[in-house]
Amino acid sequence: MKKTDALIIGAGPTGLFTAHQLKLIGLDCEIVDNLDKIGGQCIELYPDKPIYDIPAITECTGEELTNNLINQLKPFDIKFHLNDRVNEVKKENNNWIVKTNNGKIFSTPNVIIAGGVGSFEPRKFGPKECEKFENKSLFYSVKDKKIFEGKIVSIFGGGDSALDWAVELSKNSKVNLIHRRDEFRGAESTVNKVKELAKSGKINFLTKYQLDKANGSNQLESIDIKHDNGEIKNLKTDYVLGFFGLIMHLGPIANWGLNIDKKKIEVDTEKFETNQKGIYAVGDICNYPGKLKLILSGFHEGALAARACFKLARPNEKYRFEFTTTSTNLLKRLGKKN
Repeated sequence: MKKTDALIIGAGPTGLFTAHQLKLIGLDCEIVDNLDKIGGQCIELYPDKPIYDIPAITECTGEELTNNLINQLKPFDIKFHLNDRVNEVKKENNNWIVKTNNGKIFSTPNVIIAGGVGSFEPRKFGPKECEKFENKSLFYSVKDKKIFEGKIVSIFGGGDSALDWAVELSKNSKVNLIHRRDEFRGAESTVNKVKELAKSGKINFLTKYQLDKANGSNQLESIDIKHDNGEIKNLKTDYVLGFFGLIMHLGPIANWGLNIDKKKIEVDTEKFETNQKGIYAVGDICNYPGKLKLILSGFHEGALAARACFKLARPNEKYRFEFTTTSTNLLKRLGKKN
């Protein structure tokens, strides 16, 4: 059994920054994630997608943000348990006994759920023949945008991901943007940008269409899209991208006695603690009045949850807030000389 001051579930940006905050104030922590890599949704869903709302960083990709957060953790020895999932959480005296599906057992007074929206998988296209093109020429996320350069890319969807990638890929590719409705769910500024690109011929903009058929033997050659009025249009295409959102699965978390509403965990805004003492939720999975689903919000939530952990991990010590600019203790933990 491993003993630690805090166990973080989720190795996405919020989980990584929370670990940094725990180590900064002298607490030990370990991180469990069911993915095979560090970075969470930033790496799994949009490693190449530009992110614009990280303070003091004009623009970065999901991969760059993840790498920067990993570099920020280098002064600390943090153990990651990847390709593993927390199955059971049980209270024993003042500690939580946490068991994973790989047989690992942790004893900790603090559990921080930073697992994004839980386990997730993309909503997929309906036509059966799409399956044979998956991960070859049909994708539900972008891992490497360079493969689309100079190619014809057909993008389906009406949310931020579809619109953002239509704008981004139109710089070096011929883009068809196809949506089943006239209205879009994305940011108004991005919608306006897409319409401008459509007027200038950079994007072929088609609404009230859905994918009817994917054509080709081993390689995708074209797609048939169907209008609401029954009209069929054939489009030559090299790649297809589908952005229809994610199907969320809370998994075992649903059985931990937490206050869950619509797959979100209710927390307070002082410690980001759940209704279970010593279990916290930060990032996209938590909910409270005024919640903003931004990475920077997750950083704030993680910082406060980390400080709350101190009381349970060090019950005989008093936590004193210190600034990294002046505290010799914090500078030592960062490996800095005075």
